[in-house]
Amino acid sequence: MMRQSAVRAWDESEADVEQAREIPEPCTMILFGASGDLSGRKLVPALFRLFQEGLLPAEFTLVGTALAPMGHEGFRSRMRTAVEQALGAGGVDPAAWNAFARGLYYVPLDISSAGDYARLGGLLERVEVERRTRGNRLFYLAVSPALFGDVVDRLGEAGLTRSDARRWSRIVVEKPFGTDLPSARRLNTRLRRHFDESRIYRMDHYLGKEMVQNLLVLRLANGIFEPLWNRRHIDHVQVTCAEPLGVEGRGGYYEQAGVVRDMIQNHAFQVLSLIAMEPPASLEPEAVRDEKVRLLESARPFTPERIRAECVRGQYGPGLIAGAPVSGYRQEPGVSPTSGVETYAMLTMRFDNPRWAGVPFYVRSGKRMKERLTEVVVQFKEGRENLFGAGQRERMSANQLIIRIQPQESVTLRVAMKAPGRAVRVRDMDMSCFYAASHEGPPPEAYERLLLDGMLGVSTLYTREDMVERAWELVTPVLDAWSHTGAEPNYAAGTWGPADASRLLERQGHAWNGA
Repeated sequence: MMRQSAVRAWDESEADVEQAREIPEPCTMILFGASGDLSGRKLVPALFRLFQEGLLPAEFTLVGTALAPMGHEGFRSRMRTAVEQALGAGGVDPAAWNAFARGLYYVPLDISSAGDYARLGGLLERVEVERRTRGNRLFYLAVSPALFGDVVDRLGEAGLTRSDARRWSRIVVEKPFGTDLPSARRLNTRLRRHFDESRIYRMDHYLGKEMVQNLLVLRLANGIFEPLWNRRHIDHVQVTCAEPLGVEGRGGYYEQAGVVRDMIQNHAFQVLSLIAMEPPASLEPEAVRDEKVRLLESARPFTPERIRAECVRGQYGPGLIAGAPVSGYRQEPGVSPTSGVETYAMLTMRFDNPRWAGVPFYVRSGKRMKERLTEVVVQFKEGRENLFGAGQRERMSANQLIIRIQPQESVTLRVAMKAPGRAVRVRDMDMSCFYAASHEGPPPEAYERLLLDGMLGVSTLYTREDMVERAWELVTPVLDAWSHTGAEPNYAAGTWGPADASRLLERQGHAWNGA
């Protein structure tokens, strides 16, 4: 049954706090690429879940656009099928769907056709009156990144991006945001012709994941961590974004991207910034985003010497995933048989600031790795005194805080404990909290939180222009250096990546978590 309010109350006897979720103003979302995979698999199901839970206004309206010829009813039917596939038939309340579907519209649109934008404008004016959306518009670009600039220019030329004291318009741009620093700057320039920075929402869906949102809470709401969150107590930090999948039919895209562009410059740096940034003055969006940028500004540049000594790249060859043989990257469809594109990269980040001077942050990401894993491992320094003898110490690990972002979101604190028995035998023990076990029902999808924030005008979990450009500045020397000599197949599919990455850590007295 559809809830009419976004207010949830908890029993005060259980020490829970009554909280209210703000509902956005009535608005129209214009979804470019509405016939694509992202729209059907993620975006529209997320919107429906928000609507079904009473977190969107009754007037919420979605106008889909794409090249495919389709009418309003055809679009509604197609989206009903997509939502049922994503949520299961039992997850779709019929009354809620009927109310939601009344606000779904569709207009075929060729991105290069001025006439099609005029027709889009006519439809918007009509539904804004019929649906009483007050002229508020959220444009969402779920199209090829190569088309972002063209869509924005056409919207501006058609007069569809206006915003004033009575109505707002914003634009959400999916990643990747540029392919290098010059292209990112060009795209920013085109966006600013029609939207000021406060109305531009650059989406990285990792920031909507529950455990990523929890990083600041874990750090700053627990008095045991923040006093230790510095170079005096932390030895090093590992950030891992690994997946067992290959390029999954996207060989043509990956040949132009590689893992640094695809994962490290955005997802990994976003996680890293939340782990290492200074505590913000408040949780206001600009206060949080200011500190993330300040952190990246303090990052030590990658010189040729640092790239050779502290960075590793690789490319997967044939191997086994879940016991089944898989081909190497060069045998994937759409990939050159002599490709030098990296499918694995490990960068050693160093921050020249008082908090982190001397602490290495190892950031790695790769395809066709042993497991699907996104985690942060904070390894603390060992105590100076060892009362239990060298033999005991060899069986103990340094204390670690392990934050698992996916799968099975969890937080684990690894400590030393006495093993059962008469003798004093010290062993590692993991104290773990599994996020799903402490909450009823599945956590919200990342897109639910991000879409809702976009409609509310809350930009905390979106990426600001200066952070995008600073991230590109940091990785550009690495990309330039690696462009001169291609990566060679140097790790088998189904492993944890090149042996050189493990050897690099060993030279510095470290090892990958679990290795």
